[in-house]
Amino acid sequence: MTYSGAHILYVEDDINLSFVTKDNLEKHGFQVTHCADGLAGEECFKKGFFDLCLLDVMMPKRDGFALAEIIRAQNADIPIIFLTAKSMKEDRLAGLRTGADDYLTKPFSIEELILKIEVFLRRSKYSEPGAEDQKQFTLGAFQFDYEKYTLTHKGEEQKLTQKEAQLLHYFCVNPNKVLKRDDILVKIWGDDDYFLGRSLDVFISRLRKYLRPETSVKIDNVHGVGFVFKAD
Repeated sequence: MTYSGAHILYVEDDINLSFVTKDNLEKHGFQVTHCADGLAGEECFKKGFFDLCLLDVMMPKRDGFALAEIIRAQNADIPIIFLTAKSMKEDRLAGLRTGADDYLTKPFSIEELILKIEVFLRRSKYSEPGAEDQKQFTLGAFQFDYEKYTLTHKGEEQKLTQKEAQLLHYFCVNPNKVLKRDDILVKIWGDDDYFLGRSLDVFISRLRKYLRPETSVKIDNVHGVGFVFKAD
């Protein structure tokens, strides 16, 4: 499996290094959005849809550790890899405590970086564009933008979490079909564990609350089986 098209947020203040790294990643098929400081990285993350973050540690305005904490508060699942000149054990531990998935010390090889990126995209179940590539949907009077995690109704925008957006997207690309609980859990959470099933019920309740103003959009229970999404 390849990961061409995966969107990477790359935050690095070293202009020369960032130019070379971005160029090489794009040659391997990745989409790369580069920001030169932590504050710009935060603003970009809030506005965009990314599959993975590459963060330098020592940056102006906001360092990589602080940025990672902000990202993790908004998205608990997106892979984060730190790029840093520091190699001390304390710094590595500090990075991992903020929620980073791995740590690559400068100077690094592009081949090693790409290998790490592919490992974490695979673990996060990134999939290439295909039959489920549609990102925007009209649900009655609602507009759902999967890339931006937004659900808009008559000018009022509701920001969704990643899991809420993934679940609603799964429903949208499978309308009027009976979707089994176990299949939904495996698709969105990667497992059909009992406790994840309880989480699914919570997320279903949230989506129903968001969609309540539009009576034509429904998530109906199919007793003992799963759910049917209807958007007439």
